[in-house]
Amino acid sequence: MDDIFGRQQSILIADVKVDNNPVDIFVNDDGTIGAIGEGVRNEYRGEADLVIDGNGALALPGLVNTHTHAAMSLLRGYADDMILQDWLSQKIWPLEAHLTPADVYWGTKLSCLEMIKTGTVAFNDMYFMMEEAAKAVTEAGIRATLSYGFIDLFDAGKREAECKATENLIRSIRSLNNPRISAAVGPHAIYTVSPDGLKWCAEFAAQEKIGIHIHVSETEKEVTDCVAQHGKPPAPYLDDCGILTPRTVAAHCCWLDEAECTLLGKRGVSASHNPSSNMKLATNRAMPYHWLSAAGANPCLGTDGCASNNNLDMFEEAKTAALLQKFFWNDPTILPAPDALLMAATNGAKALGLPTGKLAVGAPADIILVSTKISCNTPLHNTASNLIYSCSGSAVETTICNGAVLMLEREIPGEMEILAGAAKAAADLVKRAQDAPA
Repeated sequence: MDDIFGRQQSILIADVKVDNNPVDIFVNDDGTIGAIGEGVRNEYRGEADLVIDGNGALALPGLVNTHTHAAMSLLRGYADDMILQDWLSQKIWPLEAHLTPADVYWGTKLSCLEMIKTGTVAFNDMYFMMEEAAKAVTEAGIRATLSYGFIDLFDAGKREAECKATENLIRSIRSLNNPRISAAVGPHAIYTVSPDGLKWCAEFAAQEKIGIHIHVSETEKEVTDCVAQHGKPPAPYLDDCGILTPRTVAAHCCWLDEAECTLLGKRGVSASHNPSSNMKLATNRAMPYHWLSAAGANPCLGTDGCASNNNLDMFEEAKTAALLQKFFWNDPTILPAPDALLMAATNGAKALGLPTGKLAVGAPADIILVSTKISCNTPLHNTASNLIYSCSGSAVETTICNGAVLMLEREIPGEMEILAGAAKAAADLVKRAQDAPA
């Protein structure tokens, strides 16, 4: 059965629901959707290399996770329930100092496995040793936008090294000639990257026509420090540096004011809401979804890394986002279920410049099937409501990316080997850190 996985082939998906309508979907062997509608099975049954019985499942566009540090899955549960700065300086950064390329490979493999299992087909990643991440993504079969975490710490010599590392990654990603993997520039944040570093990132991204991935206004301290140092909050400061563009994904955005949201909308920026991580690390404010939406910015969803979430389940993240928005802004009408669903797929695809995020003839076949023969989808009065408020990623039965079946009826080839490899890498990493001289 393994030969049906991981390769483009013509596929007939029979008996599924799209927008509450019973349909069949035919996938061409070039990885695109060839037909959607009632009775499609009658026309294409003889042409399909593979027939999948949807058994009444809900067919959705694959989900898109717009802010991750995928290799940090190896740090899942290593340090929790701590103040953000203590968590970073005492636990996360000291352990990361002992990371090897093999760790990044296994951590990314583990994250890709978890994303496929929970219906995510594309992610936006910022970390280190990203050539190894690209290798893991290539093997997993999903899509990724990969950026090197550019951190110059306001040092000219380090800045030069970070510029070279960024250029090398872009070159390496392009040499793969893998249409599922693209590169972006990853200036970490305004408190770790100098103004010259930010300007270089903006100019390089424009020159190479690639995206920008950056943390923005995650904490109140970040904002107050920026105002003290530059006389303005983070968004206009980043705009002065050329960072705010339609190709930019700004992660967190918790502490934006209304004028900054208007600026992000004007620049066409995508704002990645990471509610689980923000709540766990007590950033004390929810991303102003209503201001960003009204301003025409593109609100999307991300999980952040597994050290601060601690999973990559975008269904869970969408529910958390909807609940947090209602709770924090004291308005139960903010971020209704259909909009949360859009954030998780369509808006995420837009953020990464992907032609996916929709089920339409000619679009890439990035399709997930969510079971209706399951308690969280019984009864099914309102599909969007169930998907956002009732389901978790465990309701996903089948995941298809670019016309290749990555999971069928919850089966992923090689899953046990990935779990074993990642568990060993995590244990070895912690041992190396503990054995290192103080």
